[in-house]
Amino acid sequence: AVSRNVFLPQSTFLGRLRHFIDIIDPSTLFVTESRLKECIKLLDDFKQGNLPPGITDHQLWEAQKVKQAIIHPDTGEKIFMPFRMSGKSKERVVGLLLPNQTLASTVFWQWLNQSHNACVNYANRNATKPTPTSKFIQGYVGAVTSAVSIAVGLNVLIEKSSKFNPATRLFIQRFIPFPAVASANICNVALMRHNELSEGIDVLDSNGNVVGSSKIAAKHALIETALTRVALPLPIFVLPPIIMAFLEKLPLMQVHRRMMLPVHSLVCLAVFGLSLPRFNFVWRPLAINLFMCIEASHLEPEIAMATDCKVLTYNKGL
Repeated sequence: AVSRNVFLPQSTFLGRLRHFIDIIDPSTLFVTESRLKECIKLLDDFKQGNLPPGITDHQLWEAQKVKQAIIHPDTGEKIFMPFRMSGKSKERVVGLLLPNQTLASTVFWQWLNQSHNACVNYANRNATKPTPTSKFIQGYVGAVTSAVSIAVGLNVLIEKSSKFNPATRLFIQRFIPFPAVASANICNVALMRHNELSEGIDVLDSNGNVVGSSKIAAKHALIETALTRVALPLPIFVLPPIIMAFLEKLPLMQVHRRMMLPVHSLVCLAVFGLSLPRFNFVWRPLAINLFMCIEASHLEPEIAMATDCKVLTYNKGL
């Protein structure tokens, strides 16, 4: 489509950044059904060369932005609002970072986080190949099990350790959610998508035509997804514990202990609002950008020989 992506292709960092900003724009959550149909029709008219007179490039870009934020690129179906990238909430992350959690609260927040992640993963999956629902259930169970096991196991080990004084023990426990979530994310990817390694995923030429099914592209997709799922939660699970460890030593906080919870929530929100966008500029355009590029020469010989395009694209999923 005619858009800023003509000048900022997604093979470049700025192109991926532009695409990501559009995908997470919260304003797309309020697009009406009639507006969505209007955007889809406008883009279809453009592809068929039947654009009404007076349509500007800006209008085409806005239509594309709305469509790619709401419609799944493979299935052509609407993504349920809470599971779109523009609709992801961070309340459950605040719950994971709450201090002095009980066993029950640790299990609950890890379960809630992984349940939401599983729904987002399914809604934004690579759907070029049919995947049985049992695979997603397997991935969900594996992610919840690994997250809860690691979170509870590390908490128990630290509690029983005699090498740490109470203050050090509490400080270390604040960081437990990160390895639990990171390992669960990797487990989720491995269990839900390991069949792609044997079946391959579709790779497309510059015109969007399927060139073939590549196992090499599938391997790239899984590795990229796993790595970014470890990197993305890093600031929101590491910065708040460090900041809170400093704030809790202030005399005011020592006197007014009831302020701990609201201050903790405000710190988490501040980190989400300030550090995460900057972190996104480096990592998230690479992670959320669904279509990645790969040189045809790096793929299977039969695929490289089947096209004249030097660079092919694939939907790496989330």
